[in-house]
Amino acid sequence: MSTLDFTFAWGYWQTLLQGLFTTLKLSVVCVLIGTPLGFLISLGRSSQSRAVRIVTATYVEVIRGTPVLILLFWVFFCLPLLLNIDMGNWTSSVLALSVFMAAVTSETFRSALKSIGPDQYDASAALGLSHWVRTQNVIAPQVFIRAIPTLLSNVVSLFKESALVSAVGMVDLMYVGQNISSATAHPIEILTVVALIYFVVGFALTHVVSRAEKRMLARIDN
Repeated sequence: MSTLDFTFAWGYWQTLLQGLFTTLKLSVVCVLIGTPLGFLISLGRSSQSRAVRIVTATYVEVIRGTPVLILLFWVFFCLPLLLNIDMGNWTSSVLALSVFMAAVTSETFRSALKSIGPDQYDASAALGLSHWVRTQNVIAPQVFIRAIPTLLSNVVSLFKESALVSAVGMVDLMYVGQNISSATAHPIEILTVVALIYFVVGFALTHVVSRAEKRMLARIDN
């Protein structure tokens, strides 16, 4: 067995950082798409229309019950055949992870919606506010504030799940690490460094979540 040399990985720091940048960019895009969509789905699950509730509930249960890797493969390999369109790995990855993010965040928003007291709705009705105005200016701000800690936890989960996109050829951090380890025959050093990068970023995000959760709880209690 050859001697481990982790300083060897330093020669590839630029390539690894480029992969990390792709991972972070993908995560941010999926969060920006999936979070608003999740909020709309949560409103659908609370809709007075039974058909809307059934459709949105089915969507959430199907997506949450499907492994992310299977969802990613289905979007990458099957959806282009069904729609007869050409989808690259970036589009497929964004679509699959955004769909996943929307399903997860919809449950977060639904829980936050349930925490809004009926007095808020009664006050809005007394002021003659329309459904849209009430949702936009009264309900939505309170829901987002209450949902922030859990939403940030969802972001951390999405960042970790994004490593799966390497399976469809996305040149993210995991893909770069796999290629370097194969080309150099130093899988232990390179993949350990990749794991540490994921850990450092995930730990930093988790720390932000903990601080945000404490502040939100203190604000709600007051």
